Amino acid sequence: MRAGEAISLDRGDLDAGQGLLTIRSGKFGKSRQLPLHPATVQALASYAELRDRSRPRSPAFFISLAGTRLIYKNVHRTFHQLTRAAGLQPRSPACRPRIHDLRHAFAVTALTRWYADGGDVTARLPLLSTWLGHADPASSYWYLTGTPELLALAATRLDPERGVSR
Repeated sequence: MRAGEAISLDRGDLDAGQGLLTIRSGKFGKSRQLPLHPATVQALASYAELRDRSRPRSPAFFISLAGTRLIYKNVHRTFHQLTRAAGLQPRSPACRPRIHDLRHAFAVTALTRWYADGGDVTARLPLLSTWLGHADPASSYWYLTGTPELLALAATRLDPERGVSR
């Protein structure tokens, strides 16, 4: 999801029992439901329990230390502090790690896993688009970077002699 969508989440947007997260009024005012991995559901439920013990009044899902909804510029500032603390270095003054890069990494990782498990990647692309909040798979194209691993897996689909079926 986008950073702004995470900031806008309210308490009721997580349905831990169903493993669903509802994004309300995302880009272009659209809403969607995201299926979550059980480990993600558990992590969010644990966070919610901790949050409720310290700040039970805010309607926001993610809150600041003051108990208020997060502010977009503060989320980005914290992200940059965390990347520096993790030792990630900018490639140049104009090219440093961005929180938005996580969306790109997620898209490439999902596609790489789908190729690796031998499933029907084309049939799964609408799911990737839903996760990213795009109208259709064509809109998700810009998030896909041709990593060596991804390209090698995709190439095996084009070359039946390598022993991998299409």
